[in-house]
Amino acid sequence: MSSTILIVDDEPQVLEILSSYLKKDGYHVITSENGKEAIELALTYPIGLLVLDLMLPDINGEEVCKEIRKHSRVPILMLTAKSGESDRIKGLELGADDYLVKPFSPRELVARVRAILRRSGEYQTLSDHIQIGELAISLTYKTVTKNGIPVELTPNEFRLLTTLIRHPGRTWSREELVSEVLGLDFHGSDRTIDTHVKNLRQKIEDDPKQPVYLKTVYGLGYRFEDPTKN
Repeated sequence: MSSTILIVDDEPQVLEILSSYLKKDGYHVITSENGKEAIELALTYPIGLLVLDLMLPDINGEEVCKEIRKHSRVPILMLTAKSGESDRIKGLELGADDYLVKPFSPRELVARVRAILRRSGEYQTLSDHIQIGELAISLTYKTVTKNGIPVELTPNEFRLLTTLIRHPGRTWSREELVSEVLGLDFHGSDRTIDTHVKNLRQKIEDDPKQPVYLKTVYGLGYRFEDPTKN
């Protein structure tokens, strides 16, 4: 399921950049440059998450957040130039789910959006038990079997597999997989993902050189395919 993200910021360039990154990640995006319109959209449109700048031309973002929280539990990610602890605490107490200080990387914003949606339940599109072809995965027990035989995966390999398997057919860049699998604090080369993919193929593919599950999309990254649907 693709969530709709509402971005509220009075800087057109910020709206354009964030919209581009979120759309690239598969989200539907709507935008607003003022607080009054943001409240109306948030309370009438079926959005999955609100990205809300605190400095708006008509009503400040804190008032927008307060008004929306009277009627809705939609997840809210606040954007602000204020980095003080008291400002962050105030934002969270008003009902924000997360707080991002400007300037920030658009990649970090996308990663935080994913994390908020996972926590809120929007991102949970699969049941605990996943069966695709010969593979069976338990998300609760973090186990994988192939034809009933246990497959021993490292934590990173398991995260890589479940990240890819949640969106069959979607191509993930190395950069995106680093963020999802290794975390925002990882500072090594994104080519590390190649090693994890290679090791994972050795464990789940009949012929790692001709994979049926983990496909390379040359020049772009990797995707998971369901061979039962081909």
